[in-house]
Amino acid sequence: MITRDDLEEMFASARARAKWDIDDVCLWGYFFTDHDRTKLSAAAPVLEGMGYRVVGFLEPTPDDDVQGLLYLHVEREELHTVASLDAINRELYQFAEEFGLRSYDGMDVGPIDDPL
Repeated sequence: MITRDDLEEMFASARARAKWDIDDVCLWGYFFTDHDRTKLSAAAPVLEGMGYRVVGFLEPTPDDDVQGLLYLHVEREELHTVASLDAINRELYQFAEEFGLRSYDGMDVGPIDDPL
């Protein structure tokens, strides 16, 4: 589980190293895992209804620790603080549990290259 301390460290690291501003609107990606594509596919339209864009599925590579584990990648342009991202993570952990997914696997963040 991603802790608030983890998020504080992530924000501090991005402020120190990134060439973009994590305290501005960024492109946040979120990842869910399961071995069953059908379960991930059923979750995708619900996430779209929550305002996320479905990026797609990531297939396992030969180097992955867990073979057969699929990832559903969704994203949304958002402005976050540590507190707001912590709240979203809690919501997404609960979402994964309610949909019977193996996990909510966390997030990544980057600059918005082409604003909508």
